[in-house]
Amino acid sequence: MDISRMPEDWPYRTKARLIPSRPHDWYVIDAGHGRTILMLHGAGGSGHSFRALVPHLATQGRLIIPDLPGQGFSRAGNRGRLGVDQMAEDLWRLCATMKIHPAVIVGHSAGAAVALRMAELAPVSAVVGINAALGAFEGAAGVLFPLLARILSLTPLVPTFVSRLWGNAATVKKLIASTGSTLDAEGLALYLALVRDAGHIDGTLGMMAQWRLEGLSGRLPQQHTPTLLITTAGDKVVPPRVSREAAGRMPAATVVQLKSLGHLAHEEDAARVAAPLLEWLTRQTLAAS
Repeated sequence: MDISRMPEDWPYRTKARLIPSRPHDWYVIDAGHGRTILMLHGAGGSGHSFRALVPHLATQGRLIIPDLPGQGFSRAGNRGRLGVDQMAEDLWRLCATMKIHPAVIVGHSAGAAVALRMAELAPVSAVVGINAALGAFEGAAGVLFPLLARILSLTPLVPTFVSRLWGNAATVKKLIASTGSTLDAEGLALYLALVRDAGHIDGTLGMMAQWRLEGLSGRLPQQHTPTLLITTAGDKVVPPRVSREAAGRMPAATVVQLKSLGHLAHEEDAARVAAPLLEWLTRQTLAAS
C-alpha cells in the first residue's frame, strides 16, 4: 500500500518509519526501550494486528514491528523472496540495517514460522507463536492451494480484481468471521483498508504461492530455542492440534491453549493472550539470569 494513502489514525503511525534494507523498503513500528522484541504478523495482515498487544508488552522492551514485504505499507523489492526462508534472511538483514538483534521474536500465524526460521539462522533467547501456522494444508489442498496462489500471483489483474470484489465491509466481516474471530468496528475497518489495496493483495498472494514448510517442519527436533506456542480453541484457520503436534517434536517447546478465541486472538482479547506470554517470558528471563 502506498504510504501516502495511510489513514491518519493508523495504529502507531507516529512511531513508524520507512527503512530501506535490500531488497525491500520496510514500514516498521519502533516503540519502547530495552531489549529488542521483534513482532511478525501473519499472511494477509500487517503490523497493525499487534496494536492491542503493544501496551501489554511495552514494559518488556523495545518493540520492532515490521510489515512483511509486499503487505501493509512495506514494498517488496523482489517478489521472489516472499517465502519463509527468504523472509527470515531479509528480516535479519533489516535487523542489521537497524543495528539491532532481537532477544525475543513473537509471531502470529505464518509470522511464527518465520520467527522459528530466524531462530535457526541466528541465536535468539525465545520465540513465541500465537496460533502458529506450522502445518501444511492437508490432502489435495496441500497441492492445490499453493498452486492456485501461484497462478493467481502471476496474473497481473487478479490482485486488483480481488481487492475490488472483497473490498467491502460485509465481505471483510465474513472473512474475519471465517477465522473464528470477532473484531470490533475499528479492527474491521483496518482490514478493510488493507483488502481494498491491490498491492497488499498481491503481496499476500505472493507469500502464499511461495510458502513451503517442509524444511522447517523436518528440522523441528533440532530447534532448541525456548518456544511458547499459544493456541486457541476457536481457531478455524490453524487448529490447536497443529501447535500440540509441533511442540511434541521440539525439545524446548511449551503449549498453552486458551478457550473460545479465534485465529486473531491477540486482536480479540489482548489481555488474555498477554497473560501467559508475559508469565512465560518472566520465567525465561529468571532461568537465564
